[in-house]
Amino acid sequence: MLELRNVSKRVGEEMHIRDVSLKFESGTINVLLGPTLSGKTSLMRLMAGLDRPTAGEVWVDGKNVTGVAVQKRNVAMVYQQFINYPTLTVYENIASPLRLSGVSKTEIDAAVKKAAKLMKIEEFLDRTPLALSGGQQQRTALARAVVKSAGLVLLDEPLANLDYKLREELREELPKIFAESGTVFVYATTEPEEALLLGGNAATLNEGRVTQFAKTVDVFRHPVDIITAQTFSNPPMNIIEVKKTNNAFHLNDGAQIAVPKGHWSLPDATYTIGFRAHHLSTKKQTGSTETKPLDGVVNITEITGSESFVHVKYGNRNWVMIARGVHNYDPGDAIGLYIDIRYLMVFDEEGKLIRSVTEQQAA
Repeated sequence: MLELRNVSKRVGEEMHIRDVSLKFESGTINVLLGPTLSGKTSLMRLMAGLDRPTAGEVWVDGKNVTGVAVQKRNVAMVYQQFINYPTLTVYENIASPLRLSGVSKTEIDAAVKKAAKLMKIEEFLDRTPLALSGGQQQRTALARAVVKSAGLVLLDEPLANLDYKLREELREELPKIFAESGTVFVYATTEPEEALLLGGNAATLNEGRVTQFAKTVDVFRHPVDIITAQTFSNPPMNIIEVKKTNNAFHLNDGAQIAVPKGHWSLPDATYTIGFRAHHLSTKKQTGSTETKPLDGVVNITEITGSESFVHVKYGNRNWVMIARGVHNYDPGDAIGLYIDIRYLMVFDEEGKLIRSVTEQQAA
């Protein structure tokens, strides 16, 4: 088990990590999700023992290891920028942690070949890393982490440089491997989709703070505040301020959106509502109750092939709509928008999520 107790890290005048408390159980998958510079790598370095916290403590299996060097901990870490021994073959790179542990040659050979097969680098075992592509070098670093059987495995955006097919396969296989060994598995990513694919638990980070830590799917469905909702939405969650009167949310231009039934009991006041890009549409959805569409203007359309990301302006807000298929909107086109209120999130004046009556009963 890994536990951080009120951990902070100051570098010069800047706070990189702010009063973080987390507990990761052995055999669990834990995702650190946040944008670049949110503190993911800094937090991992504190977990590994590469850095010492300015305040707070790090505990492993009931022992205070604050200040204990990484060399004295059973840790494996893989970065987005692969790190290998350039003069050793791929085989020797993968075998290196086992040789240091005094494992027999027979066991080393079996473990190296198994890890190489998983990472699809069996044919490169006799080469040196400099003779490999970037993706092959990253797979070598991942294979070394697999064979080490460390008590704590830290993966800092390790799949970002791999091709799509292999990335999808490893997203599925890596958690199984480490979970079965009883390892504490911590995986950092900027991608909400990747966090959902990995499952387990998720900690969302913003400016060095953990905004929420719970089961990954629960953080996605019930973010505690707007910051967490934005962190766990790609594209970022669409938001707008509204005034509630009876069972309607009123927008500044006079348009109305129906209040979801679970929020009917909310006092009439000012709120912020949020909804993800795939809950915005040009067609009236099952949960849409607007008598007429909201009037938007297209800024730009990004076509990916299977989907189109339509960036629209509504009032003083910029929203994104994900539409299936190819949609050739031009900048400046008027567009009618519907919101599926079944998935509407309501936040109070402090930006905290207000759970609906239905959600509270289900919790």
